[in-house]
Amino acid sequence: MEDQDLPTLVQLAAQSLLRNQALAVSALADLPGELFPLLFKEAFARRCTAVLKALVQAWPFPCLPLGALMEASDLEALQVALDGLDMLLALTDRPRRWKLQVLDLRNLHHNFWKLWAGGDADDSPTEAQMRRPKSLAEESGGDMGAKPLLEVLMDLSISQRTLDPFLSYLLLWVEKRKALVLLSCKKFKIITPHVHSAKKILEKLQLGCVEEVEVNCNWTLPSLVTFATYLGRMGNLRSLLLSHVHQASSIAPEEQEQLVLRFTSQFAQLACLQQLSIDSVCFLEGRLHQVLGCLRTPLESLSITDSRLSESDLTCLSQSPSVRQLSGLNLSGVRMTGFSPEPLRVLLESVAATVKTLDLEDCGIHDAQLTAILPALSRCSSLTTFNYLRNPMSMAALESLLVHTVRLSHLSLEMYSTPLEAYGPQGSLHQWRLNQLRDELMTTAEPLRHSRTVWFSTIPCPLPGNQVLIDEGAHLCPGCYFL
Repeated sequence: MEDQDLPTLVQLAAQSLLRNQALAVSALADLPGELFPLLFKEAFARRCTAVLKALVQAWPFPCLPLGALMEASDLEALQVALDGLDMLLALTDRPRRWKLQVLDLRNLHHNFWKLWAGGDADDSPTEAQMRRPKSLAEESGGDMGAKPLLEVLMDLSISQRTLDPFLSYLLLWVEKRKALVLLSCKKFKIITPHVHSAKKILEKLQLGCVEEVEVNCNWTLPSLVTFATYLGRMGNLRSLLLSHVHQASSIAPEEQEQLVLRFTSQFAQLACLQQLSIDSVCFLEGRLHQVLGCLRTPLESLSITDSRLSESDLTCLSQSPSVRQLSGLNLSGVRMTGFSPEPLRVLLESVAATVKTLDLEDCGIHDAQLTAILPALSRCSSLTTFNYLRNPMSMAALESLLVHTVRLSHLSLEMYSTPLEAYGPQGSLHQWRLNQLRDELMTTAEPLRHSRTVWFSTIPCPLPGNQVLIDEGAHLCPGCYFL
């Protein structure tokens, strides 16, 4: 056994104390607070139920990060902790050492337990690690009514029609003690088509605490509107991902308009929203102004993918104050083949000073449109990643594009489809033409003076045995790869 695996004297003392649980419980009153985390971790590993309950009641720190110690859905550990809290909450007078305010069930704070498990003397937890997470009252501006005794904090993921035993037990426990306990979460993920499963949670959750929401399931507009009544109350929401919303055939156009309006109007309440991702939704075409017009603050990233937009939507997007500070813009799968290039050109100009990641994959942009937007693209001085895959492009257009991107000193990754000249009349990919193309691109890329990777993919996707790798030349900075 190596020295680093040897238990410390404090660990040995804790293990010895746990051999007699009654003695361990009686010793807590005189135990220094610094020893609680180590003793708790040892008791948790050994499932010393009586000691764990007593440790929860006497915990000398504002936050107990229990989730970092638990396996997923560890119902037994949850029951032990909640039993200990029940004894604590039942007391009319708080114990002198009672500081616990938050039971954190998230899988975080591993460093807290590691540092307390016998590290160097200088490895004591910092003040930031010791203090509780920001309270719900602080998150919501201080207006929470009567202050609860305890906050239960967790990340939630709803994937089935019925709740798992862990979550069901916790919800029932919180519901019975709702005057004393609040349930909150930072990250809420919904991947079930059964909106009523999510509704059971949302009705018990302190919505003002939610910071990230992901809805990734096949919902119809009515289901989305049901969720929207809760979304509008998430005043601290910073990130929203909405994916796969389809239109029910039984909904009349007038009703659909009302449903869309009821949903989009909720964005006016999201004053902290920074990241918005909308993927494969049925209602955006011709209505993007309803979403953008309700946003109250500039976004940091915007992703609208695999959704139909009109040219007027793109114009609205290019003129929206909400996109002027974007660092990430993703429009992959938004078909622009018949559009005027002007809205996209204006959009690129509006984000040129800030955008770092630009994704225009599979937008159906043709050479003439590309030529029109190149001056705006060349002004995106902070761009680091540019994805232009699955857009048909000639060799001449590609060479012109590379002439413009060569000016972008921060650009480190470019992704393109192989130019059309590399294909024969029947759509077959010619190896000799790829080799010729490689040489031409290397000549174009040779003047670059910073590290850069350029990927090329065949259309529509790579085929086994049909992959060519262009090796980096020792005298060149960029690498060009065909896949």
